[in-house]
Amino acid sequence: MLKLTPEQQAFRDTLRAFVAREIAPHVNAWDEAEGFPRDLYRKAAAIGLLGIGYPERFGGTEVDFTWRLIASAELARAGSGGLLASLFSHNIGLPPIVAHGSEELQQRVVPKVLAGEAISALAVTEPGGGSDVAAVTTRARRDGDDYVIDGEKVFITSGMRADFITVAVRTGGPGAGGISLLLVEGDRPGLARSSLKKMGWWMSDTAHLRFDKCRVPAANLIGEENRGFAAIMDNFNGERLLLAAGSWAFAQVCYDEALQWARDRHTFGAPLIERQVIRHKFADMKMRIESTRAWIFDLVERHAAGRTDAAWVAEVALAKNHATQSLQWCADQAVQILGGMGFMRGTKCERIYREVKVMMIGGGSEEIMKDLAARQLGL
Repeated sequence: MLKLTPEQQAFRDTLRAFVAREIAPHVNAWDEAEGFPRDLYRKAAAIGLLGIGYPERFGGTEVDFTWRLIASAELARAGSGGLLASLFSHNIGLPPIVAHGSEELQQRVVPKVLAGEAISALAVTEPGGGSDVAAVTTRARRDGDDYVIDGEKVFITSGMRADFITVAVRTGGPGAGGISLLLVEGDRPGLARSSLKKMGWWMSDTAHLRFDKCRVPAANLIGEENRGFAAIMDNFNGERLLLAAGSWAFAQVCYDEALQWARDRHTFGAPLIERQVIRHKFADMKMRIESTRAWIFDLVERHAAGRTDAAWVAEVALAKNHATQSLQWCADQAVQILGGMGFMRGTKCERIYREVKVMMIGGGSEEIMKDLAARQLGL
């Protein structure tokens, strides 16, 4: 169990008030509108939310992963995974720039994003392949002082309105050794974007990107040419840990909403919570939530201590599977407890139930996570 410092407790309290004031009253409307105001990025930046874990020289706050865990838990209280996905898309778009980008590129991009003045996204997945990064086909050829990009990306979070897109491209031969990362500004000629309709995450903008002779300066190369694969893989570990943390937090939200309903709802002259079969559902939900929380907290503590070896990478993959499976089960049971109300739009459980599957797919499907863990463990 993580013990929060006074500073972390104060941060949690600030976030809780922020969610209650700026997010919770609007979640249903934003979901139906399939988007939230861009101004929310600036408001989130003003309380330090966007800068968690980033260098101070860019306007961030250099703290460990525990702070992001706190943020995930508090924002999950609003009951929208789509909100977290888009509001925090910079947490997968910026890390390669921070770790490998030139000083000029870092200064041009990172401070604006952390201040909520610009939006960052990551574009790796293609129509012909998901997590098989080594098979990327989007091509970038060098032409003088520029790269010219041709290809497509799909399922890109914040892809419609992102100002800066970190794009995986093929600059060399086949396989992992030919992959590079390029920064593409959202207003570049040759970049076309179309919005995608989804089962869940309605308020998260998700896009199909098309590059047709899209020209970007060679200075937009992130790191070394043909060395982008390793940077993408490193990025995945943080994304998967965040997905696991979010899944744990949303499972708790399902538990809390269903418990309040069971206490208030009367059937056959007694509160629903007095039915043994209902109490057993809550016991089973609690068992899954607590086991997930313990595993995630342990991984976060090891990350903070710098113990991120192959075994840690394997456990992150497996914990992501365990967390999303726990969320799937808890969301299903919560909707069952709410009955007809659980099928109605406007309840947190209904929205989370729709969003479960993307949590199980995003960052790598269950099957990929199992294979990755087995290889990291030498099996």
